[in-house]
Amino acid sequence: MSTVAPAERAPARETGPLLSVDQLVVTYPGKGRGRPPVQVLKRVSIDVHPGETLGLVGESGSGKTTLGRAILGLAPVTGGSIGFGGRDISAIGRKERRALSDDIQVVFQDPYTSLNPALTVGDILTEPLLVTGTSGADANRRVRDLLDQVRLPADAGGRLPREFSGGQRQRIAIARALTRSPKIIVCDEPVSALDLSNQARILDLFIEIQERTRVAYLFITHDLSVVRHISHRVAVMYRGEIVETGDAATVTSTPEHPYTRRLLLAAPVPDPARQAERRAARQEFASRQQAAMLSGALTDDTNS
Repeated sequence: MSTVAPAERAPARETGPLLSVDQLVVTYPGKGRGRPPVQVLKRVSIDVHPGETLGLVGESGSGKTTLGRAILGLAPVTGGSIGFGGRDISAIGRKERRALSDDIQVVFQDPYTSLNPALTVGDILTEPLLVTGTSGADANRRVRDLLDQVRLPADAGGRLPREFSGGQRQRIAIARALTRSPKIIVCDEPVSALDLSNQARILDLFIEIQERTRVAYLFITHDLSVVRHISHRVAVMYRGEIVETGDAATVTSTPEHPYTRRLLLAAPVPDPARQAERRAARQEFASRQQAAMLSGALTDDTNS
């Protein structure tokens, strides 16, 4: 991985936030007749500045992907607001949302299913350009430039996605997200389906692109070691709430919240002895939590 520490890459904040989520609530109907609605996000607030990476970390089911989907207009907003460039985009229509896709893009988790298997890479990358009126010649030049940016060979445009490895497919997905020069990219677990060596290469590619273009990232992951590498700041989500925020170096090394400490203990390390110590500490931490929850339940029963 790159040796550039997140603190050393901290972007200048000469302007206000590019993306501002304020007291956001997302509620889904209950599953089954008579079931109460489920509140997935509970008054979540985050900001992302131009040229910045905010790492959003939490376990599966914490609500982090729902937050990304709400920003993209794919999840219902039932409270609070989402501001982009000083404008509330919480409830804009489809036409306005399509226009906004120039500025807000996404890279999904699975590079195997996020690309149309029937289209060549060139067709995948030119499609969003052609629908906005770009000429065929200009679109082809842009595709060649994008393939170079993501370190793929020039002849990749004539090949199908199935001809590439997982890491190469994710590079194609990143190139697709960059076609219209967005201001922010929502990255939803973009390296979790890759092996460690490809993870490192893709993370370094994200950093390189950001340093060149000043695109901002909301980088969603469950892995603290990943957010430590790529993020300037980190927000930790637990059961639909932000429980800790701060600069990446601090949150990923000396976290304050017990849940963040548990995530840190769960992150693998290359030293077997240290890994065994972390496993034992994690098990002890989980046992203490269970004991505390049981004690609370018994107290409630007694009081009732």
